[in-house]
Amino acid sequence: MPRRRTVLTALTAAVLTGVAPAGPAGATPGHAVPPPEKVPRAVGTGGAVATVDPDATRVGLEVLAAGGNAADAAVAAAAALGVTEPYSAGVGGGGFFVWFDAATGEVTTVDGRETAPRAMGADAFLGEDGEPLPFREAVTSGLSVGTPGTPLTWQRVLDEFGTLSLGEVLQGGTELAEEGFVVDETFRRQTADNEERFRRFTPSAELFLPGGALPEVGSVFRNPDLAGTYELLAAKGVDVLYTGELGEEVVRTAQEPPVADGAAPVLAGLLEESDLAAYEAPLREPTRVEYRGLEVYGMAPPSSGGSTVGEALNVLQGSDLATLPEVDVLHTYLEASALAFADRNAYVGDPAYTQVPLAELLSDGFAAERACLVDPVRAAAKPVPAGVPDGGYGPCPAPAAPTDDGGPEGPSTTHLTVADAAGNVASYTLTIEQTGGSGITVPGRGFLLNNELTDFTFAPADPTRPEPNLPAPGKRPRSSMAPTVVLQDGEPLLAVGSPGGATIITTVLQTLVDRLDRGADLADAIAAPRASQRNSATADAEPAFLDAYGAELTARGHAFAPVDEIGAATGVEFLPDGRLLAAAEAVRRGGGSAGVVHPGEG
Repeated sequence: MPRRRTVLTALTAAVLTGVAPAGPAGATPGHAVPPPEKVPRAVGTGGAVATVDPDATRVGLEVLAAGGNAADAAVAAAAALGVTEPYSAGVGGGGFFVWFDAATGEVTTVDGRETAPRAMGADAFLGEDGEPLPFREAVTSGLSVGTPGTPLTWQRVLDEFGTLSLGEVLQGGTELAEEGFVVDETFRRQTADNEERFRRFTPSAELFLPGGALPEVGSVFRNPDLAGTYELLAAKGVDVLYTGELGEEVVRTAQEPPVADGAAPVLAGLLEESDLAAYEAPLREPTRVEYRGLEVYGMAPPSSGGSTVGEALNVLQGSDLATLPEVDVLHTYLEASALAFADRNAYVGDPAYTQVPLAELLSDGFAAERACLVDPVRAAAKPVPAGVPDGGYGPCPAPAAPTDDGGPEGPSTTHLTVADAAGNVASYTLTIEQTGGSGITVPGRGFLLNNELTDFTFAPADPTRPEPNLPAPGKRPRSSMAPTVVLQDGEPLLAVGSPGGATIITTVLQTLVDRLDRGADLADAIAAPRASQRNSATADAEPAFLDAYGAELTARGHAFAPVDEIGAATGVEFLPDGRLLAAAEAVRRGGGSAGVVHPGEG
């Protein structure tokens, strides 16, 4: 279909926001192009966008500058991330969208989580011996592929909150796929990390290993197949995936993965066309807790993000963190996180299949019971047992049985945050799960299929101890995605979110504590060194965190496992003078990209 260019040119957007345009079409690996500049902090008016990628931020800003609202810009930026972050998000995945509507003052969410095929039972990830399949074997397979939720999420968001059509908001992503983006170190490294998997599937190797080699830093990576997919969605709507020819191709790819000649076979998928036709992206009530006089909204089950962040904040509410020394704040944060994760693992799953005691998990009484287990100077032995959210709250009751960690979750995913001049806010986390998803590209379509079903718990069913996250027909696997919006007196104060598997929850929680309790600038809170305690014997911690706090916290009984980095957050804050602050990572995942329509540090 014919396309028109977006209203702002890439060059104009670069001048306004500090985000440079991608290199010219036709650049070759032998002629390196400077990568777009990444700006982690921007202040101004007219709207703000923060993503992990400068091209996606640019596309979102162009939509805002052309008169679109935050919902339009969020979908446009998400489509651009499908081009430049294809290993983290795209048409073959899903996600969660949290929306603040300035006209109504209401917060609404869209559940775009993938669903299990109706042929999938509780034993789907068990071998013939009844033991869990090796995780790597399950990930790189058709068996891990759930019904994609992203396209219907985009359409639902535009129908409910947007002002533009799907075709209009896909223009920026389509042009980006055709013209290409400049390969940076992060994209090359992620490709290298997946090289062995991609070589197992002919279309993945052809797309992501052009000429049989890793893409060079400074080369321009084009994806005309994805441009064609976006044009198909623009012309025919999302029904082309859920009841049309694109869906037929997705199902065929999942059922019969296109394994390369000589490569080892992989497990076939269970996805059927009827699963696509039955898929819905429902509106859900958000989670809500009050914290320091603010209203914190998040994503309800099947995400565990809103409930776990909310419960941890409730536990922290009883401590005056603003007056405590830094190490005391971090100690308390780690302990509250462990308690909330114990309850997450015990009780949270898809509410259509599991009775989730959400109101009790987020109640003040339950938080008080859990908070009484936090010693102000000494870490509890991990894992800590789950609480008993039964409504009968008293002083420090006996806890329930210990819980496991819920199994591994992929470290990938991506998050974007958008606000417009009218005060609407979008906080959107989207994913294909593992970095590289299932590793399987739909032939001729330019996108990877998710491995989201590996978020289910790999364990035999135990009738004596119900597990809320076992596979089931049509079920949505538990997620840790935690897109968050914070209101002050009914008006937006900030929004934030992050990728990172289960560390998403702790990244959002630590960012909120740094910003709301310690008074850090939002960009500084996002850049701060991180640790993630998920009710395990050891907490993950970045080198900078260990250098600054490791010795003192270890002396209190905490144990740490060093990791290179945790999360890759983005956020937007409404400043008291009416300006917007957009913030992204300065270093993690190669650095993020924050921009505003009309810059003005003032």
